[in-house]
Amino acid sequence: MPDEFLTRLRRFHTDSFPAYQTTFENLVHDGQRPSTLFIGCSDSRVLPYLLTGAGPGELFLVRNVGGFVPPFDGSSGYHGTAAAIEYATLNLGVQRIVVCGHSHCGAIRGLYGETCEEAHHLKAWLNLGRDAMLPVAEPSPEALRRTEQRAVILQLERLMDYPMVRRRVEERRLTLHGWHYVIEDGQVDVFDVQSGHFIPASKSLHSGTGPYVDPPADAGEQAVAPQVP
Repeated sequence: MPDEFLTRLRRFHTDSFPAYQTTFENLVHDGQRPSTLFIGCSDSRVLPYLLTGAGPGELFLVRNVGGFVPPFDGSSGYHGTAAAIEYATLNLGVQRIVVCGHSHCGAIRGLYGETCEEAHHLKAWLNLGRDAMLPVAEPSPEALRRTEQRAVILQLERLMDYPMVRRRVEERRLTLHGWHYVIEDGQVDVFDVQSGHFIPASKSLHSGTGPYVDPPADAGEQAVAPQVP
């Protein structure tokens, strides 16, 4: 039988790569300078480059089951996502971080059900999404959608526990964006901190405003997070 992936690799080299060769050569010579850290679910239906229209060198990608962010305190053990957040902010100087959840997420559904007995790591990992759950035994499609969105906000809040992230957000050098991608509609809803809701990108005035609101100028306090809806 023909090796399908070998055929695809050859096709990339001969058909696709020439159009980007100069771009890649420049990225090697000058180094990468992505503007965005994209944290998303590993789901095969979520395609960051297709969603954002980004080209080579624009996105620093981190993907895991559920698109979760581990606590900064290391209580969940070592994890590549935490390392990537630090690298993207400290070494690459990204200007925005996007947390992208999506509809029909298996990780979110898994919060309400049983996981395979052999999936020890998966069981532990899903605990990072427990705080987004609703008090229902059998979640409806609407409850699952709300949990998916609550999980996005939860990860945004966790990002602010990373000192290098918080510092850059407060210095206006970094912005946080929460997205919920509705796969079947091709619609991305963005989180608006003022209303506390997700708004379709087709109707929004921005691409997401992060989880925190600026305090009054004379308050002398740090920004505070809204309650997860």
